[in-house]
This record gives sequence, C-alpha cells and structure tokens, in this order.
Amino acid sequence: MTDRRIHRWDDIAPEKVTEMMSRKIVAGSRALIAQVYLKQGALVPLHAHESEQLTYVLQGSLRVVVDGEEAIVRAGEVVHIPSGIAHQAEALADTLELDVFSPVREDWLVDRLDGDG
Repeated sequence: MTDRRIHRWDDIAPEKVTEMMSRKIVAGSRALIAQVYLKQGALVPLHAHESEQLTYVLQGSLRVVVDGEEAIVRAGEVVHIPSGIAHQAEALADTLELDVFSPVREDWLVDRLDGDG
C-alpha cells in the first residue's frame, strides 16, 4: 500500500469556504469524503447536485431541509440526501460533520484548484 492511500485529517490544511465554514477533502475516483466545520449560524443555501450525499454529524447539530422536509440532525446521526434532491442546512451550534459524496463533487475539486473554496 502506498502513502497515497492513507490520509490523516490532521495533515490536511482546512480550506476556508466562507467566514462561517471550512472543509478538508479526500477524494477517490468515485467517492469524496469531506470533514466540514460550520460555525453556529452558518447557512448552506438551498441547492442540489448529482452526487448522493451522506452527512454524519460528529459534534453539534444542524437544521436540515431535504426535499421540503425539515429535521434536526444531532451528533451521532446521519442524514441521507439522494441525488438531485434540493436541500439546505443551518448550523444550530458549532458543528463538525463528515460528508460523503458519490459520485465525486467535481465542483469541489475545481474550487480547490482555483482557490475559490
């Protein structure tokens, strides 16, 4: 096994997306995982994408709206967002989450290369 297959979150510099959100990304050829930190009050606006998404809240809590249905997702819980479904989120507390996307969110990789977050 090469070092390219082992990734340590502590060795990955956070990418500032907004003043309220940062992320660390590890991408394979068909899936992407991101460690995302949202400050309390951070808003992820309504959007949709091709990728199926699983969001696992490690710390904190989120108010999520998926396909018009609102729920509170707390530490230890996972929300499933199917491909193409509109969704949004608000951090109710400082929140650390893991997002898994398949297929890879190519727009996130382009953002990293462009430096736009």
